[in-house]
Amino acid sequence: MNLAIRPSFLTTLLFWVLSLTLLTSTTSCSQDQKAKIQNALPGAITKAGGPQPKLDSVYVVRAMTAEPAFKSQLIWAKKFYRERDFRLGWFRNHELLPQAQTMLGVINKAADEGLDPKDYKIKDFDKLFAELDEAKSDSTKRNSLEKEIDVALSGTYFKWASDFYRGTVNPREVKNIDWNVKRNKIKLHKALMTILKERESTYPYYEFEPLHPEYDRLKKALAEYRAIQRNGGWPTLPATTKLRPGDVSPAVALLHKRLLGDKAAPAPAASTTETPAVAVANTSATAVGTAAPAEKYDSELVSAVKSFQQQNGLMANGIVSGETLKTLNIPVDSRINQIIVNMERWRWVPKRFEPNYLLVNIPDYTLHVVENNKEAFNMRVIVGKTLNATPVFSDKMEYVVLAPYWNVPMSIIQKELRPRLMADPVGTLNRLDMEVVKGWGRKATPVDPSSIDWANVNQSNFKYTVRRRPGPKNDLGDVKFIFPNSQDIYLHDTPHDELFSQGKRGFSHGCVRVQEPIKLAEYLLRDRPEWDQQAILDTIANHREKYITLKEKLPVYLVYFTAWVDEAGALHFRDDIYGHDKALAKEYFD
Repeated sequence: MNLAIRPSFLTTLLFWVLSLTLLTSTTSCSQDQKAKIQNALPGAITKAGGPQPKLDSVYVVRAMTAEPAFKSQLIWAKKFYRERDFRLGWFRNHELLPQAQTMLGVINKAADEGLDPKDYKIKDFDKLFAELDEAKSDSTKRNSLEKEIDVALSGTYFKWASDFYRGTVNPREVKNIDWNVKRNKIKLHKALMTILKERESTYPYYEFEPLHPEYDRLKKALAEYRAIQRNGGWPTLPATTKLRPGDVSPAVALLHKRLLGDKAAPAPAASTTETPAVAVANTSATAVGTAAPAEKYDSELVSAVKSFQQQNGLMANGIVSGETLKTLNIPVDSRINQIIVNMERWRWVPKRFEPNYLLVNIPDYTLHVVENNKEAFNMRVIVGKTLNATPVFSDKMEYVVLAPYWNVPMSIIQKELRPRLMADPVGTLNRLDMEVVKGWGRKATPVDPSSIDWANVNQSNFKYTVRRRPGPKNDLGDVKFIFPNSQDIYLHDTPHDELFSQGKRGFSHGCVRVQEPIKLAEYLLRDRPEWDQQAILDTIANHREKYITLKEKLPVYLVYFTAWVDEAGALHFRDDIYGHDKALAKEYFD
């Protein structure tokens, strides 16, 4: 038999050997590549630690609801873990991320924000971290602790961030707090993902920083005032103090210390049985010719008093008495609380304002016009009396009305006009340049006032409108600015310009009167060349109402801030004219 191997058999054998070699090589390369990908993923298998544990929705819900302080944050925890397919957030390959210690350090300093660190120290992380360190060799215990710590860190963050970025008090849920300004829409689970470097954001969440520079400036002022508090506060001036520039009085030394600190010369020696304030109050005035330097109300101190008056919304005349004296003697503790409640309000506002908007700060009686994120100009305003408080809310301006009618509110008809209308309806309306109409706008038709039973008129049965015609007597003046809202609040002119010279300008029935209506109208219509200043004035002179629609709706904010720091670093305070500070402080501190 011929045993030689035929060429065809050799060819077949070589083919199968090569195929097997290629298959083995390919499989090996595929496994190596897969291993590299697996090792690059969070939760990858590592030689030392094994797979990173994962959570599930049941675990997250159970862990969050087990802690009363975390219950209200469950919604954020569910969103956070669901978005990451229930992977741990604070661990990478069994290593705790440094952001955890950063967050706990921020919480330790929460008092700097007017918050209480104890509110966020819900879990004993020092103990948990120690237990985790001891469990390195026990993968089951270690994984269990990682899961517990991860959810606890998330719950702690959401509790802190909710207070810091959204406010500890929800003004919509507290009846006595008037604040219907649109809220910020911060998504706390997205903020946490930013901190953990899983997403980018234009907001400083990753630094645990505030969103508004105005808040940050108040925070610095809070630190300064707490330093004053630790040093015993500031001196109280005697209730009988009355100083004019050039006067000589023992009270000057206390005033000097109150405003200029240790730059003051030593005050006259007080009796050992009297407090400094009592000693000054009981000391007779020194003659001008023999006045000690510390007793002369000189130009430096007068300048300091004027600055103080300006920063507190008082008439800057340099005279220390009345409201100025009362304001000087407000305790530092009260000012600290005032700063804190105003920091809280900054947590309520949108995380970013529009580039262009109008803002009325009610306690400051001021309208700010902001263009391209910078103040273009401001002007004085008149706001509602205490019994007719201007509401705090936001909306969008749509119309400028030239030569407007004034529609008389039913409250004024009932409380002020009813007796006169009952006695002489036609004569009363003629003297007041008013009329009764049916319908609205150009379709309104006159109604005989004598045909109306004025004695029984009320909101539900009165189907007409009492309105004052355009002209010099009109309560709305020459211009009205409308941002339609359910409360029928708007900005407008007034025939009583003399009221703008007053320091405290709460005179209206709720609407906001502006000092320079023509300037504001011209600004708002700047993109309508046909409505220049002359066209505006000519239309007003015709005494015929004219509605002009803005090309773009402009956001309007009516807000309530009684403390703020301006860009120059000066801290300002204003009176709590409607008691909103008091209502908020009750919720915040109690």
